[in-house]
Amino acid sequence: MTAFSTEGQSDPTVQPVPTAVVKQVDAADITLSNPKMAVISLGSNLGNRLETLQGAVDALEDTPGLRVKAVSPVYETEPWGVEADSQPSYFNAVILVKTTLPPASLLERGQAVEEAFDRVREERWGPRTIDVDIVSYADIVSGDPVLTLPHPRAHERAFVLAPWHDVDPEAQLPGAGPVAQLLAQVGRDSVLPRADLELRLPE
Repeated sequence: MTAFSTEGQSDPTVQPVPTAVVKQVDAADITLSNPKMAVISLGSNLGNRLETLQGAVDALEDTPGLRVKAVSPVYETEPWGVEADSQPSYFNAVILVKTTLPPASLLERGQAVEEAFDRVREERWGPRTIDVDIVSYADIVSGDPVLTLPHPRAHERAFVLAPWHDVDPEAQLPGAGPVAQLLAQVGRDSVLPRADLELRLPE
């Protein structure tokens, strides 16, 4: 395994946390009282993909009221929903976090990280420097159009299920069942493990 280092590089993720978010978690962050577990999917197919994924992990760890507890192996996948060879391949990973942020604030922070990496939303399924998706939050099942929980397509995406299963083999996707069973149904043919790449768990 090759360790990844960002020493000597500028941090492109410096982004102020919204004041409203800080107020919500300021007291709770001292002890992370009553934290919830959330699963976040990361993907990048533009620029230095591994560096961007690591930067996103680090930026999320720097969020008040959030701690990154596990980082999955890296997978390489072809873009979803587009013609073959029309875009570069993705590097994908999943992280498990404990957080006192409510789901809406966690979404806001994920979008702030995307903006810090110059994520452009010009077309659906378009290429992107970074994609930060909340896959699940505790056991919440919600049809809210702003943030549907769990992610409405997580159950059919091997690039989410495979890395999630790696870091939590007993995981359950709320409303859909065991991740291991869902992954067996989808299969691993569309995802390539990249054992030569590694993301660091923030210290």
